[in-house]
Amino acid sequence: MQLKNPIYDLLIQPKAVLTALFCGLCLTACQRQGQAPPPMMMTPEVSTVTVAPRPILLTTELPGRTSPFLIAEIRPQVNGLIQKRLFKEGSDVQAGQELYQIDPAPFQAALDNAKAALGRAEASLPAIRSRADRFRQALADKAVSQQDFDDADAALNQAEADTQYWKAMVETARINLGYARVLSPISGRIGKSSVTDGAIVTAYQPVPLATIQQLDPIYVDVPQSTAELLRLQRRLKEGQLRLDETNANTVQLILGDGTKYEYEGTMQFRDVSVDPTTASVILRMVFPNPKGILLPGMFVRAVVKEGINTQAILIPQQSVSRDPKGNPVAMIVNATNAVEQRLLTVERTVGDKWLVSSGLTPGDRVVVESMQVTRPGTEVKAVPFVENQPPGSQPAGPASTPEKSNE
Repeated sequence: MQLKNPIYDLLIQPKAVLTALFCGLCLTACQRQGQAPPPMMMTPEVSTVTVAPRPILLTTELPGRTSPFLIAEIRPQVNGLIQKRLFKEGSDVQAGQELYQIDPAPFQAALDNAKAALGRAEASLPAIRSRADRFRQALADKAVSQQDFDDADAALNQAEADTQYWKAMVETARINLGYARVLSPISGRIGKSSVTDGAIVTAYQPVPLATIQQLDPIYVDVPQSTAELLRLQRRLKEGQLRLDETNANTVQLILGDGTKYEYEGTMQFRDVSVDPTTASVILRMVFPNPKGILLPGMFVRAVVKEGINTQAILIPQQSVSRDPKGNPVAMIVNATNAVEQRLLTVERTVGDKWLVSSGLTPGDRVVVESMQVTRPGTEVKAVPFVENQPPGSQPAGPASTPEKSNE
């Protein structure tokens, strides 16, 4: 019987294991020779817009309120009893129209009394004047004393003064009689009456009888912050904005329900005093109001023209994202079709686009769609981005109506 050698077994077994592994690898390679190679990765496709500066008219929306063009509070100028109210509350009245009738009897009596006193003074004046003339001639002949002449001359002066006094009293009584008819000083719409027939009123009382407001045209007062005013002046001075001389003072209006007011207004003036509580100045505009749509105290938004940005860069809002620090960034496809991230400075929205003030240059291709599959350094295929246009709509050209910009 042959005995097994342990040393011999240790030498033979590793060779057998290696042989088996080699045969397995050869068999696997032979099985894969008939299979196709794995497919290559496709280049991702992204939609881009090419940066092209163009001129746009920049505007800003400022909230404000309407106020009447003219306003008059009707107060009596004499004491008396209201006999009749002669207008319909809420109606339109004309300048000079009679609104109230105050009892004229006391004022008519005062006028008659003043006229009678004036007549008495004027009746005695010729005799006193003749007496003074005779005394002047007699004084020259030494027929009367100087004292007699002085008394006659003083009586003449007093009679003339009395005549002037009573003339003034007649005029005063006539004015007071006229004040018994309370007239409208302006044309406009009158509100409710604070008194009724039979009420006692006093001259220049603190509570007005009624209020008249002229609503066509009508004012719109909007506050503008001093910081925004200084920024606008600086941009105009640096040439970043250019005033539109043809319609710089025209203003559009948006009503409280979001609809656009059909008439354009005109910028009248900018106040020179700053409100210390709000750090703002008041802009006053005038709007036509022939249909009476605008009422005093309504909340509106005025679209004020700032100027024309001749080299404005606009990109779709969906192309801008935020980095972890909150800074606006955009993905750019460079000349080698690789994606790179660009830090932006955005100024405001213009419609559905961002107005970019720095970070982009003309010719840059900004990624708009498929941003989620792109990373900086990724090679991509750029295709033009097509905006969704409503059926029948036309793209706006440089000469079309300017887009509205919001702060």
